[in-house]
Amino acid sequence: MMEFFRAVIFTLLFIVSLCDAWSDSRQQKPAALWNPLLMSPQHPSPQHPSPQHPSPPASDSRRLAQDLQGVQSKQLSEGLVNPLVWRFPVAPEVQTDVAVGFEQRQPVTPRTVAVLCGESAVLVEVKQDLFGTGQLIRPSGLSLGGCPVFGEDFESKVLMFVYELHECGSVLMMKENMLVYSFVLTYTPEPFTGTSINRAEGAVIGIQCHYQRKQDVSSNVLMPTWAPYASMRVGQEVLPFSLKLMTDDWTYQRPSNLYYLGDLINIEASVKVYNHGPLRVFVDSCVASQTPDVRVPPTYSLIENNGCFVDARNTGSRSVFLPQSRSDVLHFQLEAFMFQQGEHPYIYITCVLRATLASAPCDARHKSCSFSGDRWFAADGNDQVCGCCDSTCGPEMTSTGVQWEGQVSLSPLEVQERQKLGFQ
Repeated sequence: MMEFFRAVIFTLLFIVSLCDAWSDSRQQKPAALWNPLLMSPQHPSPQHPSPQHPSPPASDSRRLAQDLQGVQSKQLSEGLVNPLVWRFPVAPEVQTDVAVGFEQRQPVTPRTVAVLCGESAVLVEVKQDLFGTGQLIRPSGLSLGGCPVFGEDFESKVLMFVYELHECGSVLMMKENMLVYSFVLTYTPEPFTGTSINRAEGAVIGIQCHYQRKQDVSSNVLMPTWAPYASMRVGQEVLPFSLKLMTDDWTYQRPSNLYYLGDLINIEASVKVYNHGPLRVFVDSCVASQTPDVRVPPTYSLIENNGCFVDARNTGSRSVFLPQSRSDVLHFQLEAFMFQQGEHPYIYITCVLRATLASAPCDARHKSCSFSGDRWFAADGNDQVCGCCDSTCGPEMTSTGVQWEGQVSLSPLEVQERQKLGFQ
């Protein structure tokens, strides 16, 4: 009996020892069961564990990571992963010997100097962009035969010299039919302030004024030439004056020259400035005639005595100079008329226009005076210059001594009588 109980107890102890061994084996296999690299249909995913294989405990996460690193290192050493083949892109080579069309530019003489020769003086205008490069020169570096700059137009960037013909080191040469006054315009560049460098070259420009010895003063000018260049150019410059018929609002040129008695004829006198300094225009005299030749009678003087509009004083008309808003343009109105014994209704108007520097004050020879209410008044408001209109205006000149003049004619005007009103 005792032997039977011993056998039962021995069997129970053997079974308990087998259960303990089986439990220890289950605790050592989770790392292999949940290793992602060894998963297969027989090894379920840890995200979806099967009921037969529960999820690994959190305490094993570090051991799983170490196993993963070991497996990866083993795979790399055994060549299970493809080697790295990507490389940084190679920078393209830049071709430096590309053929480019090139043409050497030759220096060109800029037209930045203008000359006007008056009766007794010369006007020289120099653009501050003397070389045409956009670099403005300093007035202190420019001189005309030793004479400094006389004036400056800040708006148009023009420097002006106005001197008598015998001044500024001029040289007079007498030829068979000409008198020639020669001047030298010199530019000496100055260094930039605070430095010893400059970016401009010097220049020497020859200027000449030609006058006919046995005829009236001529405005023919020898255009300036740069000393570094060999070519010389001679040019003639005529100051362009004009007379135009204007519409009632002075906006456009009037397309028709037909007027009726009593109409006011709007006339615009002007001078083109171009690249010169500001100029002021005057109507020195005007004569009406029935032919283009003002020497053939009948004729009628409209403006005389250096800018006195005598038509209103002689006939009581509404002829008048209008206030001058622009120095280079002068507007005046003439009341239409007819010659009493004329052969046809056409009238020719010929005027002598003058121009001076706009900075020069008006005087007895340069004025625009109208008559109204038994007195004379000037278009610019300086009525004192009109005091000689009832006598003879003297030979005074402007303070600058520079003036230009030209004779201009209007296209023939046709003046007709208005239709007479009928009475019943």
